[in-house]
Amino acid sequence: MKVLVTGGAGYIGSHVVQMLIERGYEVVVFDNLSAGHAEAVHPQATLVVGDLLHKPDLIALFEQHRFDGILHFASHIMVGESMQKPFKYLYDNVVGVMHVLEQATAHGVKRFILSSTANLYDAPQVIPIREDEPLIPGSVYGETKFMAERMLLWMDRLYGLKSACLRYFNASGAHPDGHIGEDHHPETHLIPLVLQVALGQREAITVYGDDYDTPDGTCIRDYIHVLDLADAHILALEALADGQSRVYNLGNGKGYSVLEVIETARQVTGHPIPTVRGARRAGDLPVLVADSTKIQRELGWQPEFGSLRVIIETAWRWHQTHPHGYRRDERANPEG
Repeated sequence: MKVLVTGGAGYIGSHVVQMLIERGYEVVVFDNLSAGHAEAVHPQATLVVGDLLHKPDLIALFEQHRFDGILHFASHIMVGESMQKPFKYLYDNVVGVMHVLEQATAHGVKRFILSSTANLYDAPQVIPIREDEPLIPGSVYGETKFMAERMLLWMDRLYGLKSACLRYFNASGAHPDGHIGEDHHPETHLIPLVLQVALGQREAITVYGDDYDTPDGTCIRDYIHVLDLADAHILALEALADGQSRVYNLGNGKGYSVLEVIETARQVTGHPIPTVRGARRAGDLPVLVADSTKIQRELGWQPEFGSLRVIIETAWRWHQTHPHGYRRDERANPEG
């Protein structure tokens, strides 16, 4: 199969591309490199630099290549920023996926994987969160993914484009051999921020709220290794051969608190990693954990890197060998 991976130079996309290549797929990556890194793209993949918002770029891409499937990762992803810059997210994320779908349907593509989000569930009534939980997006970012899922429903009805929407929370870790990993600017995710303290790039890590209704008072989240996510995306792509669109939640089924993440990082790095107490952040819920039993039952998916320690060990290997990410300038500012 020949597949298109939009956003394939980004964190999750680059790991998916690596696994696709290893499993014998022909891969074309389409990325504007605004957040992705050309160095992260597997050398056997074809990298096309272009912008989803510029239709001629996509028209040229689909005229040159015939795709059996598409995996769509390209989007802005910061929940907090989406509340401050709603129109940036509503325009870029929604119009971007619409342009891809327009070309996909015009060229007879029949399989589409959407990197969606568990932020669709906002304040769920049942934890772990199942796929039948009411969809109430918790941010403008979540709303853009909801709109993308709705578009896919209509593309199935009108054009027979079968899709799988994969909803997950905290992608984490890195490839075990340390050659690709997480490199965001600015960085907002807990595990890389904690590891920046261990690298001496930050003095301390701020804990936002320690009085939640959890065993240690800090928020509990579901961390899932990026390679386990990659495996799920490919399994879902292959499952679409049966002609049924589907939705899956992805997670380890077990949450870890902020303090558990920090303590595990201390054990892995040997660094004390001091903490600073901060106020609660608006919208943070005590516990968010995904129920992945549906994809496990239907596709046989099982997380290989389910241990928090293993997740942090792989991330630490990446950050030690790439302390400034893909940038070669050792004077680069880790704050972005």
